[in-house]
Amino acid sequence: MMNCGFRKFLAFTLAEVLITLGIIGVVAALTIPTLVSNYKQRAWDTAATVFERKLEESLKAMNTQQTLAGYSNTLDFVNELSNHFKITKICQNDDLMSCFEDKVIWSSEEVDMTKIKTAKNFGQDDWDTDIIGVQLANGTTGLIAYNPDCKQNPYSNQITGTSCLAMLYDTDGFKTPNTSGKDLRSINVSKLGRNCAFELGGSCFGAPFTPTPLTKAECEAEKDSLGIKRCYYDDDYWAGAVKACGGVSKMPTMAQVAEIANYVYNTSGIGAKENVFNLTLDRDKAAELGFTGSSFSVWSGEEYSSNGASTRCFISTYTSWNYYIRGNSLLQAVCLGD
Repeated sequence: MMNCGFRKFLAFTLAEVLITLGIIGVVAALTIPTLVSNYKQRAWDTAATVFERKLEESLKAMNTQQTLAGYSNTLDFVNELSNHFKITKICQNDDLMSCFEDKVIWSSEEVDMTKIKTAKNFGQDDWDTDIIGVQLANGTTGLIAYNPDCKQNPYSNQITGTSCLAMLYDTDGFKTPNTSGKDLRSINVSKLGRNCAFELGGSCFGAPFTPTPLTKAECEAEKDSLGIKRCYYDDDYWAGAVKACGGVSKMPTMAQVAEIANYVYNTSGIGAKENVFNLTLDRDKAAELGFTGSSFSVWSGEEYSSNGASTRCFISTYTSWNYYIRGNSLLQAVCLGD
């Protein structure tokens, strides 16, 4: 006889379904970010490979046409490069942030890109050229510095950018994360930043030092290239400081030395050539900047008279503008960084 009773079916309970969905959700939460991250990394890597291949092809074309070398500045080079590479916008040195983000992460540290201006900021100390900004048709943004010693050989097809330019570029343009190794890549950039031991009042200073003096003969031989007007002493410590810094223009002005005073005296009212009393020298701050001694004096790059240079004295309870004989061995000096 046929059994017409109800057939028993096996099914999941609501609790089991919810537990299963929860497990799936947890697994997805753990794996999807990794999958997305891997996808983004592959996209950045591919974009960088394509970018550098096209750049190299452009440089090879310029080499063949003998338009790769011979420029004294980066702007002229970039203008020629734009004839071979799809550059949609060129930003002058005083407007670089119109072509590039103002902050990036480089070697795990945040870098203020508004202070990146010259090839030295890319680690190319000998090029002496400015940086120029570019935007490309595919959205890539970049900063370029040109090497005036770039060589070309129209009979060779082995030219790459490493001898002629240094470049920082972002395959994602202004989109985040703006981080080296991810969307941010570089060509021939050994460092990214200014040569500063400390920064005050918008100025970049090197580490304080006690200069080695020049003889009068040494001063006379180099004064024109260093920007020195007169030479008088065999033990000219001020001229030695100027030489160590690379010229008078690389020495701080009295206004810049006053910024040091404002910092170490915890005030803001000290002017370039002002004497201010009833202060307290913060020796911890002075030591932080690298200045030695319970009191000290600092050379500026300003020749004051036929035999002296302007300085600022840092005493425990006051600071004063003065000038010292250039043969004084007790003063310290700082150079301006790039």
